[in-house]
Amino acid sequence: MQLRLSILASALSLAFSVSQASAQTSGQAEPDKELPVVTVSAERTGSFKSDVVQVGTFRDMAPIDVPQTSNVVTREVLDSQADTTLFGALRNTAGVTRSQLSGSTYDNIAIRGILVENRNNYRLNGSLPIINLIDIPLENKERVEVLKGASSLYYGFVPPSGIVNMVTKRAGNNPVSNISLMANQFGGANVHVDLGRRYGTRQQFGVRVNLVKGREDIGIDNFSGDRSLASGAFDWRASDKLSFKLDLEHYRKNVSEQAAIAVPAAVNGTITLPGVPDNRLNLAGEWQKYDAKATNLLFRTDYVLSENWGLLFEAGKARTERDRNFSQFQNFNLTTGQGTLRTFFARGQEWENKNYRAELYGRLPGQLITHELTFGYTANERSADPRTQPSRDVAQNLYTPVAIAQQFPTSAFASIPSTIKDNGLYLTDRVLIGEKWQATLGVRASNYESVTTTTRYEADGLNPQLSLMYKPVKNVSIYTSYLEGREESGQAPANRANAGELLAPALSKQKEIGMKAEIAKGILLQAAYFDITRSSTTVDSSNRFVLNGLAQYKGVELAASGEVTKQLSLIASALFMDAKQLNAANAGTFGKIPDNTPERTASLFSEYRLQSVPGLALSGGLYYVGNRPVNNENQAFVDGYTTVSLGVRHNTVIAGQRTTFQAVLDNAANRNYWSTAGNGLLGVGAPRMLKIIARMQF
Repeated sequence: MQLRLSILASALSLAFSVSQASAQTSGQAEPDKELPVVTVSAERTGSFKSDVVQVGTFRDMAPIDVPQTSNVVTREVLDSQADTTLFGALRNTAGVTRSQLSGSTYDNIAIRGILVENRNNYRLNGSLPIINLIDIPLENKERVEVLKGASSLYYGFVPPSGIVNMVTKRAGNNPVSNISLMANQFGGANVHVDLGRRYGTRQQFGVRVNLVKGREDIGIDNFSGDRSLASGAFDWRASDKLSFKLDLEHYRKNVSEQAAIAVPAAVNGTITLPGVPDNRLNLAGEWQKYDAKATNLLFRTDYVLSENWGLLFEAGKARTERDRNFSQFQNFNLTTGQGTLRTFFARGQEWENKNYRAELYGRLPGQLITHELTFGYTANERSADPRTQPSRDVAQNLYTPVAIAQQFPTSAFASIPSTIKDNGLYLTDRVLIGEKWQATLGVRASNYESVTTTTRYEADGLNPQLSLMYKPVKNVSIYTSYLEGREESGQAPANRANAGELLAPALSKQKEIGMKAEIAKGILLQAAYFDITRSSTTVDSSNRFVLNGLAQYKGVELAASGEVTKQLSLIASALFMDAKQLNAANAGTFGKIPDNTPERTASLFSEYRLQSVPGLALSGGLYYVGNRPVNNENQAFVDGYTTVSLGVRHNTVIAGQRTTFQAVLDNAANRNYWSTAGNGLLGVGAPRMLKIIARMQF
């Protein structure tokens, strides 16, 4: 209680200071001047649909011109849902599930059943690969984008799950001075300050600062912790031809980690799963902390050579450090619930990514045919030092858990350091043929090297990207595309006999046919058929994480986002997929669904602004994930689930300042469900949570 009062007092003090500074700047602090009249309406300043994407070779392109499935979760959607986690944002896009972990520490995510690689598939501002081993904060992000499928042309060795790109907030033409307070019924609370300004005689300097500090509590047993964020986005328009951007962010999260539940052993080829535990259950102790911090730095400069040509250079560095006491409950009796809690200790783990990119881009205009060309080079180096210590076992019970006394590492930490160098030259030519046809031709020449103390892989190759688009009218596009990608096949996780081992890189191929249309007041509709083949992995009889031939993922994906009317906005998605493993030499997995892969998902979130009550908006969301196998042999499936979210927010004016009060209820039915599977682990979905938000704009 004392901590919560302290947080509230600090927030009010900061709000008063910001208000005073804002008033002095605008002259509103003078007593003989009246406050301006502010009219509050139910209309929004943002949209559920984005006008551009900033990912891959499609940077700053309209979504309707992107010949590949892409989804954007805008700031307006994030605010309407009060989302602060990556999975919270991505649940609005088709085929997204959690993998292995329940989300108490960070979001391990799969798209279309394919794991989103944590060290290379998450990008900042379309470029820097940041390390998703700590909850990536969204408070300083303008939107979250997903480019689904193979993306090697621009990003090198990445799996074809897709690229998750986070675009940072930047200073705009209007000053920003916002303070937000958020709290939940379990005692979690945080303060968020968002400040943005432009300076200079020509407004050539821009600064956007976001600060977050708070206490974490998500309603499960034996849980406590805190998190923080400090970020800055700076830009300088040095001249009409030269500009610079700099992004800095540092965030930390130190919380108790919920224990995972291991999948029971098969009996006669069948696995019997326990009933879903209570969603507030945590078999680990509060002392089993996950303490991680991350620092990301990205610099970019653009130079205009001529009316049609320009240069871009980017350099960035991402670093994450982590201490962890990860535990999994295993070898338990389904009748009595008695089993073993195994804890894996990690201390001083380090990951670092360095990334450089240079591009020459331009147009060759013509009367009938125009070429938009990009010549680029990217160099990426990723190093890791995942130090771990042998596990320790203690008795625990699934049905009547006992308190776990604090355990300590008893031997030296072992490590298998690794270094990956991923360099590439790429060329793309977007050919505009009249007003109705577009063709994109691209190729990447890659050089890849992966080295550990025990393994070394090298790979070179050319990967093409081809697409053809037809626009019968301006607001409709029909496209077909073929892409090839190179990918790292993965690294053996901590609970496998070959923990830390890097598997050989592999080739993935993707074919896609799709249609996009903008209708009504600005709704973007998307429909696509995709067919992806890639290397499959499995766990062998010796508990080793190994390659297992190919897997094929094919299906139809649908999406809609935008404003139906001035009062009604929505974002919706659906996936209908057929996924199979194709290794005929392994009879146990041939023709089976890859683990943790749902063949059906759907989501719908909408918000309605009431005309009868200006400033009042009501919202609701439905999120469905279908059945998923717990392993590649399909010896058991976790049931599908649907969660419900409800929300209300009201915009008003207090003391001349625009103020928003909001309440959001996630998992409104308080459903118990298996939220995650994969890698032999199960996780339980979060309990019902009521979030209360107050936001003031100065």
